[in-house]
Amino acid sequence: MMTPRLLLGSGLLFGLSVCAAGCASSTASPPPSAGRPTASPAVLAGPPVSYAWTDLRGRPISTEAMAGRITVIGFIATYDVLCQAQVRFLENLHREHVPRVNVAVVVLEAPENKPMVQAFVDALELPFPVAMADPATIRGEGPFAGLHHVPAIVVLDRDGRERLRHVGALDRQGLEDAVVKVEIGAGLKKGLP
Repeated sequence: MMTPRLLLGSGLLFGLSVCAAGCASSTASPPPSAGRPTASPAVLAGPPVSYAWTDLRGRPISTEAMAGRITVIGFIATYDVLCQAQVRFLENLHREHVPRVNVAVVVLEAPENKPMVQAFVDALELPFPVAMADPATIRGEGPFAGLHHVPAIVVLDRDGRERLRHVGALDRQGLEDAVVKVEIGAGLKKGLP
């Protein structure tokens, strides 16, 4: 009998191989920036984003709780294969950069899916907070207005201002690049000349 973790892992590998096969047969080549984070200038000048969710263990994921560190929030759905891969990339980022960087996940699924989301989190043994989105966030009307596609990543600076928004999966290097880009923008790290 397969354990839930093995079952999820097998499903993830199958889904990624199907995606890779489908992507490899494409005749159009992606633009040079495909898969890499891009920041909208309109977002860079914004005020701190006020957000608040409670994770599955009752801990806050909020502007106040995450203040003082760069915060990477992943928006996912547990049934989506790319989201499952995104969670693994976020797990790597968390492992390599805690406590310098906060990582959290918000699941854009209906409240009745909470038992399935909890099983997903337990099976993957995720080390970072995972919260169910409120109805406004699911509709794209919440604190991160317009964001209701999965997977998606938002990176906030230490003051809680949105510095980067990316719709689609970001691999390990893409997440690293996003964090470094925000650190450089905040003066925490020097960029290359």
